[in-house]
Amino acid sequence: MKISNNFLLRKLHQLTGIVPLGAFFFVHMFTNSKAMSGEKVFNDAVSDIHHIPYLLFVEIFGIFLPLLFHSVYGVIISSESKPNVMNYAYGRNWFYVFQRVTGIFLFFFILFHILNLRFGLVPGLESYGNPVAGNSSQAFDIVAAEFSNLGILAVYILGILATAWHLAYGIWLFAVDWGIVIGEQAQKYALYACLGLAVFLGAVGVNAAIAFVEPCGLFPRVFCSELKENKIVEPNRSGDF
Repeated sequence: MKISNNFLLRKLHQLTGIVPLGAFFFVHMFTNSKAMSGEKVFNDAVSDIHHIPYLLFVEIFGIFLPLLFHSVYGVIISSESKPNVMNYAYGRNWFYVFQRVTGIFLFFFILFHILNLRFGLVPGLESYGNPVAGNSSQAFDIVAAEFSNLGILAVYILGILATAWHLAYGIWLFAVDWGIVIGEQAQKYALYACLGLAVFLGAVGVNAAIAFVEPCGLFPRVFCSELKENKIVEPNRSGDF
């Protein structure tokens, strides 16, 4: 049986979105959520990442190259799409449009995010010349300074929500296209589960972002009080704080 290159590229596009990139987003949101526990806990988490063996190879082959392929080929797929939502306004037609719109948006957002907080190469922003990478002891302060700008915070919140949707609906497309979920009823329940996942990931990510500028994020501070007792502020030798 002859398999076209286009078929293989589309399958690889789906696979890179789920396995390395999807897994990385889950880990990224888990790490960012440690900001709820304060500066020291988050900085320690970033420091742990910096001590991963062969980190540069992990970044290049586990994140950057899959991201480059997934993003570029995703833009190509989007440019070939033919939305018919104006003629057939069904839910899945709208989902089709949202998937491609979020994909285009994320192409630019992730590029900005990497240049900004990973490399510190965006002039005029707080992290310019002072990226999170290599500065784990200042990581919380760097991100907090960025997010104190409400415009930047709004861009990141949109990026988090777009990523949560794009990944969750991508998981459903992957499950259907790869024959993991078969049958109309099973696909419907799987879609509900993936939509719930999108809401969950979006809420976790937004709360983590806000935690950099508001202790405990959107939660009452009592949820983080015990953790904060172990955190940052320790008395000096004179007994003063």
